[in-house]
Amino acid sequence: MTLEMLAAAESTTWPEAAIAIAGVALVASVAVVVVWQALATWRARIAVTREEAYRKLAERTADELHAINQRLERAER
Repeated sequence: MTLEMLAAAESTTWPEAAIAIAGVALVASVAVVVVWQALATWRARIAVTREEAYRKLAERTADELHAINQRLERAER
């Protein structure tokens, strides 16, 4: 078995090996970019959900503040 592997290794030339290494590097870099973009999309979805929650809280706070101000105005009269 080792003789077959040695014979296969000897039949490979440097340009072929360089092309193979470049191919592996290309596939690895594409995989990294795909994972990176998937994580960025996930992070953006989380941010949108958080911003919607903050917006609802701000609207509720504004409504309550408006109601408090109306009660204060009525109490002053």
